[in-house]
Amino acid sequence: MIDLIKTRRELHQIPEIGLEEFETHKYLMEKIGKIAEKNNFTEIRTWNTGILVMLHGSDPEKTIGWRTDIDGLPIVEETGLEFKSVHDGRMHACGHDCHMTIALGLLDQLSLEQPKNNMLFLFQPAEENEAGGMLMYKDGAFGDWLPDEFYGLHVNPDLPVGTIACNNNTLFAGTCEIEITFKGLGGHAAFPHSTRDALVAAATFVTQVQTVVSRNVNPIEGAVVTIGSFHAGNTHNVISEVATVKGTIRTLTAEMNELTQKRVRQIAEGVAMSFDLDVEVSLNQKGYLPVENNPELADNLMSFFNEEEEVNLLDVLPSMTGEDFGYLLHQVPGVMFWLGIDSPYALHHPKMSPDEKALPFGVENIAKFLKSRI
Repeated sequence: MIDLIKTRRELHQIPEIGLEEFETHKYLMEKIGKIAEKNNFTEIRTWNTGILVMLHGSDPEKTIGWRTDIDGLPIVEETGLEFKSVHDGRMHACGHDCHMTIALGLLDQLSLEQPKNNMLFLFQPAEENEAGGMLMYKDGAFGDWLPDEFYGLHVNPDLPVGTIACNNNTLFAGTCEIEITFKGLGGHAAFPHSTRDALVAAATFVTQVQTVVSRNVNPIEGAVVTIGSFHAGNTHNVISEVATVKGTIRTLTAEMNELTQKRVRQIAEGVAMSFDLDVEVSLNQKGYLPVENNPELADNLMSFFNEEEEVNLLDVLPSMTGEDFGYLLHQVPGVMFWLGIDSPYALHHPKMSPDEKALPFGVENIAKFLKSRI
C-alpha cells in the first residue's frame, strides 16, 4: 500500500512549474510502475510531462476518469517544514502535492481487483499556467481513452478535515488574462501639448473599466474585472510614451466571460481613440473555462457522500477561483468538489500547509465512490 504521508512529503519537496515537471514525472512513473506490476490490466501512456493510466475493465461499458494536477507555483516557501521545497522559488502552495498523493492512493486501491468498467487516471501538467488539460485534449493525448465521466477535487484550507463540498452547477469561475498596452508620444513634462500621454490614458482606462461590472453585468450573475498591474514611465519629468496594464476577468458562465471581454476591449479601444493613441489588447482565456458540474452526476455524488457517516457534506456556492479542469468538463460531463484540509493559510500563500489527516480520509471515501461508478 502507498504510504500517503511519506508520498505527499516527497512530492512537496519537488514542486515544478507547468510543462517543466520532469522530476515529478519521474517520481510518479516510478510509483505508478510499481502499482502496475501487480496486475495485467493496467496500461500507461504519457504526453509531455503528463501521464495517463488505464485500468482496463473486465466487461467495460464506459470509462470513468479521475484527474489530478501535478504542477507547483513560483512562490518562495515560508512553512519552515523539514520537508520544505528543495527548489528555490518553487512551492506546492496550491495543494497539488495532496492531489497527486490522493490520486496515487486511489490508483493503488482500485488496482487490487479488476473493475468491470474502465478507470482512467489522468496526472495532468500545467494547471497553473498553460491549461494543460486543454493542451492534452487538443493534442489528442486521450485518443480512445477519453472518459464518459470525469471527476476531480481541489483541497480547501477553509474547510475542516472530513468535509467534502460540492454543488450541482458552477463550482469555479472561468478566467481570462488581460494585458493592454497604450502607445502614444512621450516628451518633456514641461511641454505636454506636444505629447500623447499613455499614462493618463491607461489611468482613464483603469477607472472606466470598473463600469463593466457595475453597468453591464446582471447583479444576479456577477463578474470580476481586476487590474492588478500598472506600468508606465521611468522618472518624474518625462511624459510616458507607453503604459501597460494587466489584470483578470472572472465569471461564472462562458457567456458572461464573452460579454465582459467584449466590453473590456471596447473601453480600451475607445479610450485610446479619445487620447489619439494606439492600443494593443490581449485577452487570453486559454482553457480556463468555468468549472460547471453536470447536475445529474453531481447530485449522484452528493447523495453518495451524504450517506457516508465519516463525511461532512456541504452544498456550496460557486467560487471566483479558476481551474483548468473546467475545459475538460466542457468536453466530458463530470464533477469537481472541494476537500477540506484545515489550514490557517489560504491557497497560494507561502505558509499554506494542509492537515495530512485529509489524505487517508480522501482516499478511503473517494475510493468507495469511484468503485460505485465502475
